[in-house]
Amino acid sequence: MQVNIFGKPRCGKCVTTKKKLSHFLGRWGIVDKVAMTFYDMSTPDGLAEGAYNDVLNIPTVIIRDGEKDLARWDGVVPKTEEVRMHLQDRADAAAH
Repeated sequence: MQVNIFGKPRCGKCVTTKKKLSHFLGRWGIVDKVAMTFYDMSTPDGLAEGAYNDVLNIPTVIIRDGEKDLARWDGVVPKTEEVRMHLQDRADAAAH
């Protein structure tokens, strides 16, 4: 599974989102099952990846399983329970 975060280093909501997701991946014990990538939308590479993913607002978080998008949040810090539903429960199911 993959978590993609699109944002900017000086964006408060973006930094909060990145720290929150990193914290919970560790707390839920799934950091080895879920890859997290931060795309800096102030760089050409980040903008290109953002354009490919139709990112219009930051932060944007996209949770993917392979090529399938499981969840997406645009312009908001995702709620912990919503993230848990897509990440922890799915990672636990894959482990059993």
